[in-house]
Amino acid sequence: MVTWNKKNFISDLRKNCTREIAKIGIELIEFSEKFADNITWGRGSDNGTLTFRCESDAGLIPLFHFSSDGKINLLINFLRTKDIPKQVIKDLELKLESNFLREYDEEMYPSDIFENAEALFHTKTQLEKFLKTIEGVVYRLKQ
Repeated sequence: MVTWNKKNFISDLRKNCTREIAKIGIELIEFSEKFADNITWGRGSDNGTLTFRCESDAGLIPLFHFSSDGKINLLINFLRTKDIPKQVIKDLELKLESNFLREYDEEMYPSDIFENAEALFHTKTQLEKFLKTIEGVVYRLKQ
């Protein structure tokens, strides 16, 4: 079992992904270091996972996972099961839908899955909007 950290995660990311996805991953790491209350690194043997966690009234909750093979898991359904204000979840859902042009309601997105970041982030603006969305969720959860 591998103990992942920032250094070997980035190394694996660069080895497994295109240069553009590796850049996105590094931006997600830097963003997480700035805004997450807790970052955890996975323990898997195949690839690493970064988990962005935020303090809330419901405790320390993850908002997304990013893996060193260039996949991201948006934890919308997980958040729906927590004691989080419905307005925060609805706002997250709407912003992600407008940014990625996908449906994230409970019917169209019934379970949280790892998706290729390449399929979501086509432009720098999409990444920036995603980061602003997560920053907004963090802010609202701390109110």
